[in-house]
Amino acid sequence: MKYNIEILIKSILAGIMIGIGGTIYLSLDNKTVGSILFAIGLFIIVVYSFNLYTGKIGYLINNFNKKYIRELIITLIGNFIGTFFVGFILRYTRIYNMISEKAKTLADIKLNDTLISILILSFFCGILMYLAVNTYKEVKDIGKYLAVFLGVIVFILCGFEHCIANMYYFSVSSTWSLNTLLYLLVMILGNSLGGILIPLCNKVIKKG
Repeated sequence: MKYNIEILIKSILAGIMIGIGGTIYLSLDNKTVGSILFAIGLFIIVVYSFNLYTGKIGYLINNFNKKYIRELIITLIGNFIGTFFVGFILRYTRIYNMISEKAKTLADIKLNDTLISILILSFFCGILMYLAVNTYKEVKDIGKYLAVFLGVIVFILCGFEHCIANMYYFSVSSTWSLNTLLYLLVMILGNSLGGILIPLCNKVIKKG
């Protein structure tokens, strides 16, 4: 129980960091600068070992057991709580009107897209997130930090879909509905498939 609570708390904190990153992005008109500063959210997450679903799903390949699957589910729930909290509490601040309009525009673009497009865009985001987090863990020089920032910058500028970031955008723009939930589930699936691609390929190569 204590372990599960720790996972949940770290997951909520990760969601809050993504919410802060998303707020920075919505507050700026320059998409490139916004993407760079959004990356601060992921940077804090990896430095403090918070739990972000898109950073953990790739390791399911080598940890395919009930304990890790439960950890992923708790992480996803915690990430949602964190992003929803940020999106909700900002309604009581002076910046809400500005960022909510931008978030609504962004959410409308996503929710008017086709599900296959969302799946593909989420898939590529999943690949980038695994590479960013795993490179941070494996590399010992300054390249580990570059991987974190570049992974986020590239996925934003390419228009790829990050399920946790979108939880924040949907929350701050108040666009939650059954249709939104359907799109979010497809984003989670795409991020998951992309996240496990490289570790799965590595496992196949090692076995071969």
